[in-house]
Amino acid sequence: MNQLFNKIISKLDLIVLRIVGIYLALGLLWIFVSDSALFKLIANHEELSLFNTYKGVAFILVTAVILYSLFRRTLQQQKLVEQSLQASEERWKFALEGSGDGVWDWDIPSDHVFRSARWHEIYGYTENEIAPTATAGRELVHPDDLNTQVGDVQDYFTGDKDIYVSEFRLRCKDGSWKWTLSRGMVVTRSEDGKPIRMIGTHTDITNRKTSEAQVTHLAHYDQLTGLPNRVLFLDRLRQDIKKAQRTGQSVTLMFLDLDKFKEVNDSLGHDIGDMLLKGVARRLESCVRESDTVARMGGDEFTIILSDINSQINIERIAQDILEKMTTPFHLGDEVIHVSTSIGISNYPKDGNEVELLLKNADQAMYAAKEQGRNRFQYFTPIMQEEALKRMRLISDLWGALNDNQFRVYYQPIVDLATGAVFKAEALIRWQHPTRGLVSPNEFIPVAEDTGLIVDIGDWLFNEVASQTAKWKQRYPNLQVSVNKSPVQFRSVHDNCTNWIEQLKQLGLSGESFIVEITEGLLLDARDSVINQLNAFREAGMKIAIDDFGTGYSSLAYLRKFDIDFVKIDRSFTSNIAPNSSDMVLCEAIIEMSHKLGMKVIAEGVETNEQRDLLRSAGCDFAQGYLYSKPVTIDQFESLLDATQSNFSLD
Repeated sequence: MNQLFNKIISKLDLIVLRIVGIYLALGLLWIFVSDSALFKLIANHEELSLFNTYKGVAFILVTAVILYSLFRRTLQQQKLVEQSLQASEERWKFALEGSGDGVWDWDIPSDHVFRSARWHEIYGYTENEIAPTATAGRELVHPDDLNTQVGDVQDYFTGDKDIYVSEFRLRCKDGSWKWTLSRGMVVTRSEDGKPIRMIGTHTDITNRKTSEAQVTHLAHYDQLTGLPNRVLFLDRLRQDIKKAQRTGQSVTLMFLDLDKFKEVNDSLGHDIGDMLLKGVARRLESCVRESDTVARMGGDEFTIILSDINSQINIERIAQDILEKMTTPFHLGDEVIHVSTSIGISNYPKDGNEVELLLKNADQAMYAAKEQGRNRFQYFTPIMQEEALKRMRLISDLWGALNDNQFRVYYQPIVDLATGAVFKAEALIRWQHPTRGLVSPNEFIPVAEDTGLIVDIGDWLFNEVASQTAKWKQRYPNLQVSVNKSPVQFRSVHDNCTNWIEQLKQLGLSGESFIVEITEGLLLDARDSVINQLNAFREAGMKIAIDDFGTGYSSLAYLRKFDIDFVKIDRSFTSNIAPNSSDMVLCEAIIEMSHKLGMKVIAEGVETNEQRDLLRSAGCDFAQGYLYSKPVTIDQFESLLDATQSNFSLD
């Protein structure tokens, strides 16, 4: 009952009723007690009337003093309460605004909002520029965030959330957007529990949001090219596969690797290499739709996700467009760079249902494209899995081949066509695998170049040849041995050029005993580092030969520029020569051109007497091939040399 009474009557009404009750009680007591006392004491009517007047004045004075005392005490208490409330409000405001937050006070039924000076300062508005209503405040919220902000308020009001916290963007006076953290609580509710008054703060969290965005970007995007990185690529591929599972569509994955990018990096430096990667990224993006994903996996590897393309013709059109754009020269500063790319393609669901499997299959298809000559695309086929496993095992075995002394050096004689004497030989490496037997160089040399092992293998080969040549020095003083050096070795960060020359000095050998065989492509892309090494070899007395001449892109200008000593005609020309044939004409032209430039000519792949006679009649200087000898061991080669020293002719 008391609780119901207290709900109906407010605290202020109780104070007033208490005062009125005291007044009524005093008045009634005064009237009844004082009147009966006067009647008993005073019999005279006139005196009684006079005393009644005094009694009334006394009553007024007494009640006035009592009321004054009561009201004064009440007002003092009220003043103390107001002062306490004001002090609390000032402390509350100081605590909130002291942290740099803007304070708001929302009267929910009237929609009126008080916004503090700090609030206006944060967003750049003066006090009268924004209407003091919650509706006006919502008009400042970013359209993309409005539903979230309103929903957070409603969830708090309905009790779905224990606290009100919301993050949204709010428009400033200058038109910019500031990320805002809004927090608040209901401080007054109606009798039925509805919120009446709510107070809270706005905190500027723009810097925090910017930092979070930067961290997110760093975690999901490549910093050099701006493309999605491996993390984001894998996530998008998973999402595209899930979507394809629902819709029945396919997903095409392309795995791209730039051809000979390492050569650009090694010869021109990483700055040019980085510029090239940026240019490649832009060109790849121009070849696909906005809905597709182009990502950089790392190094010079890129991936492309094509969704909802079920036509093989369209897939191949995109792949061909990429190949064409990649072969267009890149103009980077003062440099003109020529590169190409190899593309491997796998498809969901035909080539796999999982991300890692699709990626692995596309990677294997890309390697197949490289092995077929680069600058092309290749679809994944099941047989590629077997080839990939074979390649992986080969790489694993190759790492241990040097330490386990599995390599051998064979020598193939180079014969003077005029006399039949052997004065030169080409040193050729062979791999004696413990279980597979003799592994062809055509199988392991490309793998060694791709993995960089060719540098160590090449150094081992030269050291072995130099040591053997030192042993032959007394018996065969005029012998010259040629050693192949791949472009990968020339562009290696290891200075094996100096190591080779130092090795000769330690063995007491002259550079005249050696020929360094290089490819035509090396001349075309030769930079300062390559030129310096060639010059160092020449200064040491070593000769330079171009191997497999006619299959590359060299020109007369390059032959003159690099002062070449020998030109080796590729076996693809010599194997088919016949009188008046086109191959014979080409061989004659190469021989004539080389002689006019002061170079000697070595014909490779000579296998018949007819080929030998035609080349000799054309003026070719030397020949090398199975007609004379296949590559042989040291002992067998020494036998050939001894026979030559005894004026034995190999004609």
